[in-house]
Order: sequence, then structure tokens, then C-alpha cells
Amino acid sequence: MELGNKERSLVSKVMDGLIAGIVEERYGAVLPPQDILSKEFDVSRTVMREALSMLLARHMLDVRPKIGTRIRPMRDWRMIDEDVVNWRFRSKPDKTFLRDVIEFRGLIEPAACALAATRASAAEIAGIREAFEVLSQTSTDDPNFQTADALLHTRILAASGNQFYQQMAAIIRGALSLVNPILSTRDGGWNNVVAAHGRIVEAIERRAPKEAEAAALAMIEYTADELTRALAPEALEQR
Repeated sequence: MELGNKERSLVSKVMDGLIAGIVEERYGAVLPPQDILSKEFDVSRTVMREALSMLLARHMLDVRPKIGTRIRPMRDWRMIDEDVVNWRFRSKPDKTFLRDVIEFRGLIEPAACALAATRASAAEIAGIREAFEVLSQTSTDDPNFQTADALLHTRILAASGNQFYQQMAAIIRGALSLVNPILSTRDGGWNNVVAAHGRIVEAIERRAPKEAEAAALAMIEYTADELTRALAPEALEQR
């Protein structure tokens, strides 16, 4: 039976609630039975069943006989799905996940910047410059600083002309939402990141792909170094 608009809205609400419970580790390893969850969220079993099936399709849950609905490790979640990306980045980061995020960025962004320097149209380059100017004038005290940074990265990925890189924009935005708050607490960290963005933009404007790639790689390596220092045991003890 096809769900109506009201039911679909309820499904989305239930999914968001379930994700919150999962990332906050309120459920443990196995979800409660569907009838209990239906009462918890005050929805019908049909709505709950649909919400759970959506999470199953994203490799977030696993139904096993005599065990129930098991929560799968986050590393198994289908990260190509934008919703899953957003949910995954809501959980408390660990060092392994941060490492994986940096490695992913190191593979995608330098290559995308090089392609943007080669393929971007004049309008796309103007849009990249515009996004950078907004970013450079936005402080970390401004609630929009994350949005400004995400816009710049998204426009560069779009300007690469590579549809696979473009599809990775959600993961990059999620990565930025994770690392930027940490970088903003480092002495001079955010100013250095903005300056690094400027070097990338300038290289793209000059149609210098190798320089754009090198600048992006240098920025990501700097980010990795700062995150390592910020998360070192002695740094955590001082917090």
C-alpha cells in the first residue's frame, strides 16, 4: 500500500528519531521490537515498518532470526547516500573515522581542483571566486561559516565536470562539518585554512591544474596535522 503525504512525513520523522537514538547509543546493539518502537514514537506499525525498511536499505540495520533488528557498525553504512552521510556525521567522531575522512578528501579534492582549473567555465570560476570572497569575510563566530565553506567546496566539485566527484559533494560537506569546528579552535588554524583556499582559487583562475592540485593537497595535509595535534592525548587532557 502506497503511503500518503502524512505517512511519508511521519516516516521521515521516525527515521530521524531512530538515527538520533542510534548515534547517541541509546538502543545498544539491538533495536527494541517494532511494537515497542511504534508506541515510543506514537505511530502505526505500518509507518514504523517503512522507517525500518528505509534504514535496512541503507545497510544501517540487519534483521536476524531469534536476535531481532541489529544495528550494524557505522563503517557498514551506505555512505554514498546523502542522508546516511548526514546521519553518520552527527555521531561523535573517533580517530579512525577522522583518518578515513582525511584520506577520502585527499583522494577526491586535489583531483577535482585540478580538473576545475582545466574544465571550469568562466561563470563557474566567477562563482568559485564569489564563494571564496564570502568565506574570507566570514568568521568562525558567524553561524554561517560552515555554509560558506561548504558552498566553495561544492562549487569546485561541480566545476570539475566529473559526475562522480560531483556526487561526492555530500560526503565532503559532511567532512567539513566535522573538521572545521576542531580547526577553528586551533591558534591561527582557520586563518591558515582560508589562506589555503585562496591559493586553490587563484590556481583555478590561472588555469594551473598542477598548482591547484598541490594547493588542495597541502591544505588537506595541514588539516590532518592540526587534527592530529588537537586530538593527541595530552591535548585532550588539557580540555
